Amino acid sequence: MNHNPSHLPEILNRYISGYHQYCLSGNVRPVFISDNLCGMMVFPKSALYDALEDRYVQHIHPSDLESYQRFLEELRRAPQTGTAQYRLIRGDGSLLYVCDTMTSYLQGTQMLADSVLTDITQIKAENQNLQYLNDTTPCGFLKYTCEKNPRITFINDRMLDILGFSKHPGGEYDDLGLSMSNLYTMIPADERGRFSRYLERVYEQGGPIAGEMTALRRDGSRIHVFGWVTKGVNERGEEEFQSALMDITERYRQKKEQETSRYLKALTEIYDKIFEFDLRERTVKCLYGQKSPSFKWLENIPMQMQEATEKWITGSAAEADRDRLRSFFGEFYQRKLTGQEGRPPQITYRALSSSGDYQTYHGVFLMLDRDTSLYCCRRAMQTPEQTGMQELAMRFTEGVVAFEVEHDTVKPLYISENVCSFFGYDREEWLALAENKPTIRAFIDQSGISYSEVKTLFSSGEAEFTYFDMEQNAYRRIRAICSGNYQRDGKCYVMLYNLDAKAPESAEHRIRIRTFGYFDVFVDDKPIAFRNEKSKELLALLVDRRGGFVSSEEAIGFLWEDEPANTVTLSRYRKVALRLKNLLEEYGISEIVESVNGKRRIAAEKVQCDLYDYLTGREEHAQLFKGSYLTNYSWGETTLAELTGDHFYGVGE
Repeated sequence: MNHNPSHLPEILNRYISGYHQYCLSGNVRPVFISDNLCGMMVFPKSALYDALEDRYVQHIHPSDLESYQRFLEELRRAPQTGTAQYRLIRGDGSLLYVCDTMTSYLQGTQMLADSVLTDITQIKAENQNLQYLNDTTPCGFLKYTCEKNPRITFINDRMLDILGFSKHPGGEYDDLGLSMSNLYTMIPADERGRFSRYLERVYEQGGPIAGEMTALRRDGSRIHVFGWVTKGVNERGEEEFQSALMDITERYRQKKEQETSRYLKALTEIYDKIFEFDLRERTVKCLYGQKSPSFKWLENIPMQMQEATEKWITGSAAEADRDRLRSFFGEFYQRKLTGQEGRPPQITYRALSSSGDYQTYHGVFLMLDRDTSLYCCRRAMQTPEQTGMQELAMRFTEGVVAFEVEHDTVKPLYISENVCSFFGYDREEWLALAENKPTIRAFIDQSGISYSEVKTLFSSGEAEFTYFDMEQNAYRRIRAICSGNYQRDGKCYVMLYNLDAKAPESAEHRIRIRTFGYFDVFVDDKPIAFRNEKSKELLALLVDRRGGFVSSEEAIGFLWEDEPANTVTLSRYRKVALRLKNLLEEYGISEIVESVNGKRRIAAEKVQCDLYDYLTGREEHAQLFKGSYLTNYSWGETTLAELTGDHFYGVGE
């Protein structure tokens, strides 16, 4: 192929936006200026080019001049390619933001460089506008990469305030580094799949897309946010996500209270008394008691949970049932209470009735969310209609929906949190149903069931349907039971529950801990994303002790080796322990750490750990240890020495 160098100036002038060639040897200066570059800068070539001096550098903004000269100096050291961003002052006085990609190379004894400029003025302006909005609006703003595990590239002060990060006088924030490196540490584990699918939609559509979701504060508590996500391009030309968010936790709480009150409307058809237990606040209050004088002191007044329960057990429960009731509620307080055969936790006992005699009662815990449950109880003597609804409520597992059906309309009264995805709706769509009250036919058109099945439900009081589970991509059986007589009154309550529920796996089969090499914890084969490194280290320390209790003073000595145990470090340690507790609760594995009088231990029998398996001495575990242990932590060397000794001794045998 024949090359014709005479065409090169034409190519550079016509097809490259801004080009110039530098001589980096001796008298540093441009040796070629393209016509396009002159056009970009609104200068004649004579203003940019001179055979003896660098006139190009005279037009660089004074604030960027020093960094530009360092850029040239670096390129002079050896052949390479570098990139710099700076401002040029144009002939009309305006500023031109450019991205300069320059490649240096040797030609004979001279070091030359080819420079290609890209105009990024508009991108910079957009980002400056965004920065202004970040600083002046009450919303939280985030910018993060379009990666599988998105990295946060910008976060404004309002967002940090929403997430509960504390700012030091020097301008630094506690524990921010880990969150910045992975956005998902700010999202609860049970919400990450949905958020990932949400980002996929935004990426495909470009956005913006609005919606609600749950986020995690620095202390592990949950907040609810509403906002928009869109896809943009940063100043480097890379795609990124941008989010504007508002804290709607209080609005969410009020909405939840409204939903709960509608749910109560249906439950009062079933139960004599209903109590709300709040595990986060450790309180209980009576929501419905049929004007019972026995619970007047608990009526809509939050009381300390354990104190109030003990007062009721001592004062009202039959003596023979008191210990059993204490054990039942005690397990609930510790989040260890589970149902049997897919049913929610329930108990039968004798207690004083309002008439002053002992009656048999049935009680059941119905979970509203991870922190709130309703304890509902009833006397054993009930009408057939009430019995049917009670049997339903005593058996539902994966979620419940309560509807009010009146004449030809359907109004949702309550939807448990996990039911929306089960039926293929989002929460806003469910709430819209409550407001719009669709007709029965319009409602069942969405569910896929036939009108004849609905008529069977209204006439017999119960029926079974087949729904398509959008979340699991499979068909599921649903049972429906009515309270009231629709045929007679034209009104009834309908409750649905899942028939195909499976009993949850035991924790032993879900939790796996790796100590050989780096320390990591896996739940259902997915790693836990620790938001606080000291909380992770505390758990590693408990694992290292193999089930023995660790006191606060001992833990401080390991976690802060150079600091004594005092009020400051003790306060710091309590925060770390609380964060660990909240994180384990978030993943549903709080039972693996036990606490007694400020001392903590790992419940070794509830986890699978490579260290524990290796120490059994069984042949199938002999190859687990490869010579490294808790590489993250220096204090692990003591156990490593023990393992290394045992290891080589065994080989010598």
